[in-house]
Amino acid sequence: MASASTLPLPEVLEFFGWRAAAACAGLPPQVIFSKREEEARPALTACGRCPVVRRCEESVAPAESFFDGVSAGRLWRNGRPVDLKGVRRAAA
Repeated sequence: MASASTLPLPEVLEFFGWRAAAACAGLPPQVIFSKREEEARPALTACGRCPVVRRCEESVAPAESFFDGVSAGRLWRNGRPVDLKGVRRAAA
């Protein structure tokens, strides 16, 4: 059996779930769940190259769950998107 790192994206998603394919998978939770743009910047940047950005937004449903942190290329506070100063938003 091939290692997960050599499998095509559909097989990685099936084997590990969409979170394993996320560009932010190795980032610390305090970065992903930060309410501050400066601290969340690595996660926001990762979203720009993430192959599962749409799945992230669908699963997290930030507007419906009063989410705080980064999901699908946006920073959220209490389920509302935050206007960012220094990072371009990923295409969802």
